[in-house]
Amino acid sequence: MSEGKGAAPVKELLAFLAKAYPDARVLLDHRNPFELLVATVLAAQCTDERVNRVTPALFRAYPGADAFAKAPQEEVEEAVRPTGFFRNKAKAVRELSAAILSRHEGKVPGTMEELTALPGVGRKTASILLGACFGVPALPVDTHVGRVSYRLGLTVSKDPAKIEEDLAKAVPRGKWWEFASRLGWHGRQVCIARRPRCGVCGVAPLCPRRGVR
Repeated sequence: MSEGKGAAPVKELLAFLAKAYPDARVLLDHRNPFELLVATVLAAQCTDERVNRVTPALFRAYPGADAFAKAPQEEVEEAVRPTGFFRNKAKAVRELSAAILSRHEGKVPGTMEELTALPGVGRKTASILLGACFGVPALPVDTHVGRVSYRLGLTVSKDPAKIEEDLAKAVPRGKWWEFASRLGWHGRQVCIARRPRCGVCGVAPLCPRRGVR
């Protein structure tokens, strides 16, 4: 189903999000698609703030896929150590870089099919790249988007793939990226996981689960 029973009306929701979060963006600092891809890998089980503290020096030392692919594993491990799970992340970034070099001449591809064919890249990461860097309609479902979509009745699922499918039916395609970006910000700032701030939520009049804990 595209919307749960009593779901918040999408037109009004889009209008609120546009007014409340006009500058919503990806919180991982980057200058190009490759940097965002690497930063997204490093952000797994790590805060965006910590990743942003690591990546300036990291990208000075390794300015592209070629540099990462040629760097010794131990060297990259040390560079990404503050982000946690540094051995796995260093390996993932090096393998990803090698694949981009061998398959795409060192450039990050711009389609869902090509991105998800890269090692370790799932639909959420691919969607972030497509929306933020390539201007392609995309619906990345992170924990915030999933949680708020469920509370608003836009989905009855907790599975990211099914949530993406439900949102794609409920939200006009041309609005996918701005919707996901702004809903994610709302989830971080207001509709937080443990104690949602329903008393100050501008979506509360539209929400079928107002007051949920």
